[in-house]
Amino acid sequence: MSRILHRQLRGTLPRAAGGHGIFIVDTAGKRYIDASGGAAVSCLGHGHPDVVHAMHEQIDKIAYAHTSFFSTDVAEELADHLIAHAPTGMSHVYLVSGGSEAVETALKLARQYFVEIGQPQRRHFIARRQSYHGNTLGALAVGGNEWRRRQFAPLLIGVTHVSPCYEYRDRRASESPEAYGARLAQELEDTIVRIGPDAVLGFCAETVGGATAGALPPVPGYFRRVRDICDRYGILLIADEVMCGMGRTGSLHAVEQEAIAPDLMAIAKGLGSGYQPIGAVLVQKKIVDAIASGSGFFQHGHTYIGHPVACAAALAVQKTIQRDGLLGKVRDRGAHLMGRLDGAFASHPNVGDIRGRGLLVALELVEDRAAKRAFDPSLRVHARIKAEAMARGLLVYPMGGTIDGAHGDHVLLAPPFIVTESELDLIVERLHDAVEAAIASVRESRETATPR
Repeated sequence: MSRILHRQLRGTLPRAAGGHGIFIVDTAGKRYIDASGGAAVSCLGHGHPDVVHAMHEQIDKIAYAHTSFFSTDVAEELADHLIAHAPTGMSHVYLVSGGSEAVETALKLARQYFVEIGQPQRRHFIARRQSYHGNTLGALAVGGNEWRRRQFAPLLIGVTHVSPCYEYRDRRASESPEAYGARLAQELEDTIVRIGPDAVLGFCAETVGGATAGALPPVPGYFRRVRDICDRYGILLIADEVMCGMGRTGSLHAVEQEAIAPDLMAIAKGLGSGYQPIGAVLVQKKIVDAIASGSGFFQHGHTYIGHPVACAAALAVQKTIQRDGLLGKVRDRGAHLMGRLDGAFASHPNVGDIRGRGLLVALELVEDRAAKRAFDPSLRVHARIKAEAMARGLLVYPMGGTIDGAHGDHVLLAPPFIVTESELDLIVERLHDAVEAAIASVRESRETATPR
């Protein structure tokens, strides 16, 4: 009996024993294609020799030094590398241990910035429904997934949520993508005016929607309008690129494709590719300058921030991505994957949408394609697909509650950047079989439940 308090308290999990490239092997010797990189984490796959070597080398020097006493060469080098490739105006990096910590840090930086510049009345965040920003209380508050928020709601700060950019379900037939984006931006501006512009701290959004909505890309011009609105009212734009950033969508930062620079940007997952827990916040110079010329002290910190071994792993990951030209491969492999998914599922009666960017893509499952009607949540179609995929040696990242936290199912794919075209073909083949088997099990369960 496991003494670990697992996420799921019913059933048992296989135990991972090893991993190499895009494969994980369990203790029974079964091989799984890691087609989701865990949770879009393992961008270089498993056991990459350059990363492993960098970690060993750093452990031989120093494994840990608390950041209230020391910096380290490797942390400084990582920060220099990140800022050298950051969006315009970013001047500093705050290193943390993961995505939730990164978002939490960004929220606190936003608040302290306004206190430092003499606007302490700003206390309100705006975010989007069906977003996911992490599981700490601040990150959960800005997150817009009602299922995750519900039981903890009494503990959360008040946040106003506006519509996500969910073109498949929300763009009107009479609207162009650009007009739809303009309508969403107008909703944001109207919300700011209603709350009171001088009360709003910032707008927090995933550049490309991730876990809870399934690889939702923004429509053209949407984020440009959002940036303009934030500037108009002196509000900080906080980009959450924990899942979609660090090359996952084909550019190092997803905001590059939107031609904007946020004020604060949270990164993690692909930053260190899972070799060590690490995340970061990229910070605009004006925010750092306000704190430096004011209190001179960011009132925040965690024990393991700037961990030398984590920094060594992340630096090796980022240098490998750059050296091996993997961003171009993400774009090429992403196009190949989307083509194969279209071929396998474009006419499937239970696949309503195929969407995403680069190697962050998703299928949205529906019971009625014409009506875009979701399956009954009690059927847990996403969980059935996960089980059928694992039985076939395939790891995918499915989720329920895609539409509103209760209804809708999707399956997310986020394979490592090193994946080959033939491996992508195999992923799509196994996913197709898993979806077919899951839908068949739904039919069987209904037939069993229906009295003759």
